[in-house]
Amino acid sequence: MPWLLLALLTALSLAFYNFFIKLAADHVPAAVGAVVLQLVAAALGGVWLVRLKLQGQPLPISSQGLWLAALAGLGVGLAEILTFVVFSRGVPSSVGTPVIVGGSVLLTAVLGLVVLRETLTLPQVLGLLLIVGGIALLARGH
Repeated sequence: MPWLLLALLTALSLAFYNFFIKLAADHVPAAVGAVVLQLVAAALGGVWLVRLKLQGQPLPISSQGLWLAALAGLGVGLAEILTFVVFSRGVPSSVGTPVIVGGSVLLTAVLGLVVLRETLTLPQVLGLLLIVGGIALLARGH
């Protein structure tokens, strides 16, 4: 499957993720929602891992990879709790999600530039500036 199609499928999955957090935020405490979400995600990951193992796929593991994955888990866990909190305060999904996701894209790009020494083309820089403007416009009304 081409990477762009995979990326769009990932975007659809993240859209459902944010949409259902918004709906759940009025019905469960943030910590409960985050734990349930993580248990379901861990079960899904476990099924995928077992499937790969049964297919005989090699699964090379390094301690650095495990630590980095754990740090990513810390980030997503905090993001989930905070997303529940944001939405429980009545922020519309149409505002909160673009601010959260856009801010994430912007900050990830900055980390890529500063820490990984990646480069951006002028159109990519303009795209990031448009994200900043979009976040400012969305947050302005709230």
